[in-house]
Amino acid sequence: MKLSFFIFLFIMLIIPSARADGDVVDKVYSPYVLPFERELEWRFMSRQNDDGNELTQRFAYGHALSEFITMETYIIAARDSHGDFGLKAYEVEARWMMTEQGQFWADWGMLFEVEKQHELNIWEVSTGVLMEKEFGKVSFTANMFIVYESGSDIQDEFEFETRMKLRYRWLPQLQPAIEFYSGEDFVGVGPAVMGIQRYQGQKQLKWEMAFITGLNGNNKDHSLRFALEYEF
Repeated sequence: MKLSFFIFLFIMLIIPSARADGDVVDKVYSPYVLPFERELEWRFMSRQNDDGNELTQRFAYGHALSEFITMETYIIAARDSHGDFGLKAYEVEARWMMTEQGQFWADWGMLFEVEKQHELNIWEVSTGVLMEKEFGKVSFTANMFIVYESGSDIQDEFEFETRMKLRYRWLPQLQPAIEFYSGEDFVGVGPAVMGIQRYQGQKQLKWEMAFITGLNGNNKDHSLRFALEYEF
């Protein structure tokens, strides 16, 4: 029963993503929320493909509203393929831990995001299902997003994205993983490594890095992502 459900979920996550936008490499979210946590986060992502190199950085502050819900605000800056770097967008994100850890066969959550492009009338609203399941020292995390883009500077459309991570919790400070991403005209996979250093109380520093290779025929498409998150 559990194995059949796992296979069914895996198929359902992959099939819808065939319609997604190509730029899907980003954080793979866990469903967990720490009670009354506060956090500062920085993300760096560099994508090299046939169109050039695109660099994106995200700066965020988050605060848990309860033991189940946390909110985070982002400022997003980017350098496009022409070499111009500047403010790109603003974003508000809410994450809801739907089940307590270990309550069911897998742990579940939801993610809601609203993003507004800077100086452009483009809005992006995302809803995601978050799942994580532990098998001993191995953790499987899966995200499925439905994204709606609208505004006078873009054609209204729905998109779908899938992100997955298989992680081995070798040491708290060193956890190797494999990540998978899927979208329209894009399927990517690659190695990742992450860790966590805990301090007094709820203070902890998380870091993660991944190198994702696009499996898109002969086209070059490589993404390097790095993130630091300090919770206190």
